[in-house]
Amino acid sequence: MSGISRKLPDTERARLKKILKEVLPENVGVIVRTAAEGATEEQLTLDVQRLTSQWAEISKQLSTTPAPAMLHSEPDLLIKIIRDVFNEDFRSLVISGSDAQQTIEAYLRGVAPDLLDRVQKHEGDHDPFDEYRISEQIEKALDRKVWLPSGGSLIIDRTEAMTVVDVNTGKFVGSGGNLEETVTKNNLEAAEELVRQLRLRDIGGIIVVDFIDMVLESNRDLVLRRLMECLSRDRTKHQVAEVTSLGLVQMTRKRLGLGLLETFSESCEVCAGRGLIVHHEPVVRHRQGSDTAANGGGIGGSSGRRRGGSGNGGGQNGSGRGGASKTGTTTTAAHAITDDVSRAVAAIAAKTVHHDAPATGAIDLPVVPPAESAATAAPADSAEPATVEILDIPVTKRAGRGRAPIDASTADQLLGSVLESLPEPPAPGTRKRASRRVSSGTISTQAATDA
Repeated sequence: MSGISRKLPDTERARLKKILKEVLPENVGVIVRTAAEGATEEQLTLDVQRLTSQWAEISKQLSTTPAPAMLHSEPDLLIKIIRDVFNEDFRSLVISGSDAQQTIEAYLRGVAPDLLDRVQKHEGDHDPFDEYRISEQIEKALDRKVWLPSGGSLIIDRTEAMTVVDVNTGKFVGSGGNLEETVTKNNLEAAEELVRQLRLRDIGGIIVVDFIDMVLESNRDLVLRRLMECLSRDRTKHQVAEVTSLGLVQMTRKRLGLGLLETFSESCEVCAGRGLIVHHEPVVRHRQGSDTAANGGGIGGSSGRRRGGSGNGGGQNGSGRGGASKTGTTTTAAHAITDDVSRAVAAIAAKTVHHDAPATGAIDLPVVPPAESAATAAPADSAEPATVEILDIPVTKRAGRGRAPIDASTADQLLGSVLESLPEPPAPGTRKRASRRVSSGTISTQAATDA
């Protein structure tokens, strides 16, 4: 019995069946594939004769070759390529290696003798893949973006369910000033390059092409016809739907192999093929945390110094005006002063106010003897201050008002009055950079005044 592929049209199947009845010997059956579509009677006769002689050779080996022995096997990759791909559409076939050339020429003598003159042997010391830039084309075929001759581009993205192709005009702006004409020309180039990329990358499955929107229905039909014409040279089974109103073309192509991208690539160990690195927390929080750890301490320290310098009686690095400071992300209250701090400031103020400068121009300063080191020196409060003459010029004390000593309670009241006169701290986020010096305020005291 003989079998003919059901993928062929009914008229073609009837024609091939009629030819096979005339050329086939008795008691012989054949299987006709889709490649026989359009073949002439002479081509079919030569093919039948080749298969008949091959079967005769196998039968001869069966009777003469001792077992175990291999009588016939599937042809190697070279024969498969010549059988399935090489035809009259190719100008030449460049072969590197004498063994491969002999195998291919022997097969072509029996199958297609008219293609023998297109077989060429590679001459030279350079690799033919580098000389004919095959490696470069493979690298381009693995890229996501494909440039069109006019300046447009194709963006090809592979997913699990389908392959999505986006058509962009890119650098192509046209020359006639008509937007519809520019878009149509770009889509025609995209249709031709798309079919080439499908065959080159061996893309199969569902394919969705997003052409640029065209207003005229005639232009849509023109792009669809160009796509069908280019696909007619593709031997892989395919099916194309019409162009939708959004400019989308849905098509399917039979998946035969792994594909070019899967052959030359492997999944990433970090992202597992997703192309993204997933964190255990939101990316914004992740970045803010690293920035705060690196810059938080420095910002807090500078803020504390600024406020300490502008306060009344504040130190250089302390919080002179209310003790507001910021370290990292922790903010303290603006006027949060403990009792210990209040007593310490009151004591300092009392010692400072009641002291009278001597008439001779001498200033009382606590002095540590040179023999004593800084680590072993006694505290300033434990010894009487020494008198150091810093000027030899005698100074005559003017007769004026004397100052009465201020006790500790009066100093506490004075400090409280100063703190009450300070303005309330602004709400977070509303602070201005302008100076916040106290311009007005009443400081009350019960100290005795001189007559």
